[in-house]
Amino acid sequence: MKTPIRLVIINIFIVVSCSSPQQQEEAPQQPNILLIFADDLGYGDLGVYNSLSKVPTPNLDQLAGEGVRFTHAYCPVSVCSPTRYALMTGEYPWRSWKKSGVMANYEPSMIDEGLLTLPQMLVNAGYETVGFGKWHLGTTFPTTDGNKPVGYGKFRDDNNGANIDFSQPVSDGPLDRGFEHWLGFSCASECWIFDDDRVTGAIIHDLYTIEAASGTEDLERIPLEDFLPYLTEKSIHYLQEYNKKQSSKPFFLYFSPYVPHIPLAVHPSFMGKTQAGLYADYVHELDHYIGLLLDELEKLGLKENTLILFASDNGSQFVGTHPDEDLQKVTNSQEDVNAEIDSSYHMPNFPFRGTKWTAYEGGVRTPLIASWKDNFPSGTERDDLIALNDILPTLAAIVGQDIPEDMAKDGYDLSPVFFGDKSVGIRESVFVRGSGEIYGYRKGKWKIVSDGNSENPTFELFDLMDDPEENKNLSDSFPALRKELENELRAHLENID
Repeated sequence: MKTPIRLVIINIFIVVSCSSPQQQEEAPQQPNILLIFADDLGYGDLGVYNSLSKVPTPNLDQLAGEGVRFTHAYCPVSVCSPTRYALMTGEYPWRSWKKSGVMANYEPSMIDEGLLTLPQMLVNAGYETVGFGKWHLGTTFPTTDGNKPVGYGKFRDDNNGANIDFSQPVSDGPLDRGFEHWLGFSCASECWIFDDDRVTGAIIHDLYTIEAASGTEDLERIPLEDFLPYLTEKSIHYLQEYNKKQSSKPFFLYFSPYVPHIPLAVHPSFMGKTQAGLYADYVHELDHYIGLLLDELEKLGLKENTLILFASDNGSQFVGTHPDEDLQKVTNSQEDVNAEIDSSYHMPNFPFRGTKWTAYEGGVRTPLIASWKDNFPSGTERDDLIALNDILPTLAAIVGQDIPEDMAKDGYDLSPVFFGDKSVGIRESVFVRGSGEIYGYRKGKWKIVSDGNSENPTFELFDLMDDPEENKNLSDSFPALRKELENELRAHLENID
């Protein structure tokens, strides 16, 4: 974890200054933490980030009004698993064994044993840790024949899981990386739901297959359109039970729904609610269930001392959505990205260029909201540079937990920014990645994006302050600057241990 000298000075100022917004000696007890992590949701889906959004998101807009809204927050990679790795470890995912791409079915943990994770750090700080939804960082499934599960390394197999032994526990999953309770799946396309370390159910959808597996008679079958309500109900039940037992431990609740990722399994009761297409309906449905979760916190009297974070793991795969488009069978592929749109479309990544899979801002810029009543300033917008790698060290500082020097290598403690300190510049740059070898690097207002050629890449150069849409390639106008940023990117990648 990096701690710049200026950050040390900031922390000293916080302690001694009477005008500081959050004095260390007056800090409240450790907050409960609710982390809501959307899946493939765009920066421009939320009304509070995009006044032209055609999706009603009243609950997330209200959350932003109660806290800090970051406008320059980044996902390290514009696809699922790598960004989730960065969130959980504070490291860039190319430090892991999975150098690129997302986790395929049944692959082992992307997180090395012994690497500090966000939930493990919070366990060390005295928290109870629970997760609901999508893990997508690897889990080992037992088999009846000792071989790898059928479908290993794929995203679809007609005989998916034919040799899974459902009488035995899974391993190397969320419970082995810091969660004390987990309910959800590992990789969506393998579709098995596990409660702690036991497979108890399966998601049912035309894209997923469980017919070849044996011993599934007692497994609960949950249609994908019912999975979001199911996860919300289970999360609310956890909060209710937590409140009843009056635990002396604060909680960390990771709510990670598989929404609005394809397949767009919108519940029938939400279809057509937005007049902006099936994807927009799905985002609106997600906002509704987030609202139920936040309302329950309020009803139970837990919200006042709960730190709430919201972000997405990468941008939307859609350039635009429209009610006249049939997105029922759209695939998780760039080939299905629509390019011809007009002002009648909802644009999920507005105002940015690019989508999921790209290193342009539309793929890697995420909405990030942080709320903690009477501690974080309300209704505040911050343009500080921040990456999801920074969540672990920032929360560690807030809960009073030290991080070993060799952990969270690519994260910064940005807690002074969350508390409203006016100082800026804690993080000066961020590396990002799209699919394959498409890398990007932002430093200050400048950003380069490669063409993905691993042998001899060329780079575009953008001034994000003047051109946030990345329409003006300035590489020929500032060749020395472009080369300087290229060299810094290469040096970073060559020095990964």
